[in-house]
Amino acid sequence: MRPRELVAAWVEAFNRGAPDEMAAFYAEHAVNHQVVREPVEGRAAIREMFARDFAEAKMVCIVENIFEDGQWAILEWKDPLGLRGCGFFRIENDKIAFQRGYWDRLSFLKAHGLPLAVG
Repeated sequence: MRPRELVAAWVEAFNRGAPDEMAAFYAEHAVNHQVVREPVEGRAAIREMFARDFAEAKMVCIVENIFEDGQWAILEWKDPLGLRGCGFFRIENDKIAFQRGYWDRLSFLKAHGLPLAVG
């Protein structure tokens, strides 16, 4: 599967809020680094991150663009609440080996009516 196709399928699973489906996209020792948090390492830990996040808020990813460059896919997204962000995915052997996401956590918390983290 090409990186662009894999990320499009990842978005579909994300929009279903399915942590097990999400985890299946990642290599065993993958790293998911959302820059507003510490990196999460390993498929099991990434699955737990998605399970917590999906329990916390209803998230929807609307694709604006998916670009591909070699083993990389770049996703520009928005959501129905007006949030925007982008993600970079390095694909190895049809699995996400590394992901980095850029989005505004304060805007996310406010949009979902969640408490602001202290500390």
